[in-house]
Amino acid sequence: MLVIGGKIRLDPAKREAAIAAATEMMEATHQETGCVSYVFSADFADPGLFHLFEEWETAENLAAHGQTEHMATFQAKMADFGITERSIHVYDCLSKKQL
Repeated sequence: MLVIGGKIRLDPAKREAAIAAATEMMEATHQETGCVSYVFSADFADPGLFHLFEEWETAENLAAHGQTEHMATFQAKMADFGITERSIHVYDCLSKKQL
């Protein structure tokens, strides 16, 4: 399983448009093979900060996600949101066992 955590900093004036784009992206991604979870969350204290959390069954599922039409559409929309920081980290987990 792959776990992804990240943050995206954008123009706070674009927050509502970013929420709409992220919601569309989440809904489409939830339908993909191998998607366990895929969530954007807007930071309550910082209107220009969004967090990302994903879980994918396999690296192949994640790679296919990167090639989807909804990913291309989302990236095109995000280009207009004044992104100043993007930090995405991928973690390869051996199992889903909870500690």
